[in-house]
Amino acid sequence: MNKLKCIDELVEEFKNQRPIRGGSLIITIYGDAIAPRGGSVWLGSLIRLLEPLGLNQRLVRTSIFRLTKEGWLTSNQVGRRSYYSLTDTGRRRFESAFKRIYAELYPEWEGKWDMLITTQLDNELRKVLKKEFEWQGFGNIAPGVMAHPMADLVEINNTLQELCVTNEIIHMKSELFGSHTSASLKQLVHECWNLDQLSKDYQAFLDRFRPILRALDNQTDLDPEQCFLLRTLLIQHYRRLLLRDPRLPEKLLPADWVGTSARVLCRNIYRKIFMPAEEFLSATQETADGPLPEPAPHFFKRFGGL
Repeated sequence: MNKLKCIDELVEEFKNQRPIRGGSLIITIYGDAIAPRGGSVWLGSLIRLLEPLGLNQRLVRTSIFRLTKEGWLTSNQVGRRSYYSLTDTGRRRFESAFKRIYAELYPEWEGKWDMLITTQLDNELRKVLKKEFEWQGFGNIAPGVMAHPMADLVEINNTLQELCVTNEIIHMKSELFGSHTSASLKQLVHECWNLDQLSKDYQAFLDRFRPILRALDNQTDLDPEQCFLLRTLLIQHYRRLLLRDPRLPEKLLPADWVGTSARVLCRNIYRKIFMPAEEFLSATQETADGPLPEPAPHFFKRFGGL
């Protein structure tokens, strides 16, 4: 098996950071690796999976307890073993959070916007709603008015229902007249979304992972465990960037938007390592019924096809 020094260095960097956010890493592993393979795993095998990334047994157990308390996971006791599965709510959250990682980058935009008018809410509830919709990429274009040019209608409705504010929010569709790339529109985008900082962070992602892609080129017989660790940290880094990316149409983004290059880099690395990583998961992870089931068909549609 070929072990690459650059992957070991990436793992060491992660292990040396403080604090290590166990819950965030476990969410990445469930969303990227476990959800498409049934969504359930024995806690003992999960602990062994996380140990090389610097998470000790205590931190894993504490993080799993918090995710269970927050409604992401549920436990099933079989003898002395605990198996943790996605709840229905957790599965919806994972699908919502992770589909943007693997989906088409820039669908065609027709100049339409979703607008949410929140002036009927009290201040505290408005803050909660603002946080939820900023996570979905909405920007504040005026006091009490949030907007997005390519919002997900299902996500909007689910969020409004979960917050019990469907009847208090005015949800409108608007259509842009004139140029989709006018100077005034781009100025509005610049004022409502912090693309400058996001661009710097995407560039840092490129600087960190481009050498790894070069090291992977022309390599054969890659070490399955290294591939799993790289895949996990790749998606962990990329997911944290996407949480702050409003996913605007390409026409509204700056020329040569660096997020596009980051997307292509993530896709190219993922395609090279996903199969050995899956082999490692199959060899190390257990469910209450035995080995992990094979990945669901939709798994192989990630990044336009693996």
